[in-house]
Amino acid sequence: MKQTNVKNLQPSLPKLTVETAKKQPFLQVLRELVQTYQAFCVYDEPHIREMGLTAPQFDVIATLGNTSGMFMNQLAEKTLVTKGTLTGIIDRLEQKGFVRREVPPENRRCFLIVLTPKGEQLFQEIFPAHTAYLLEKFGQLSEQELLEIKAALQKLRAIF
Repeated sequence: MKQTNVKNLQPSLPKLTVETAKKQPFLQVLRELVQTYQAFCVYDEPHIREMGLTAPQFDVIATLGNTSGMFMNQLAEKTLVTKGTLTGIIDRLEQKGFVRREVPPENRRCFLIVLTPKGEQLFQEIFPAHTAYLLEKFGQLSEQELLEIKAALQKLRAIF
């Protein structure tokens, strides 16, 4: 078996010392991005827990709301939840009576995840309430500022 030489995998990378690496401007952006996400979670998650859900459960309920359901792979793409974690979240939401798995007749190899009437009622209650809660903070930004932040984040995501 041939050993891969790490140096040959990325020959165009600049050689940095610890000192020059520490001075890279993007590191400040990364730190701010992480600290912003952490601050958001500190604000966001307690309100979701007050509604009797975890953040990933809320994400799934909010994503399924006002839809006719989604396949697991679609749900994983549209939420912040990995496919491996999603099965457990669906199991718990199913135990609470908020979702059900349906096997579509045209493709019996997969499940469609659908909100139950109880789950749809929950969505109708918690989605507007949580949106209003977030509006207390996001309402401090202008529409233009929100568009600029969105564009900058999309640009950042696109480079990866």
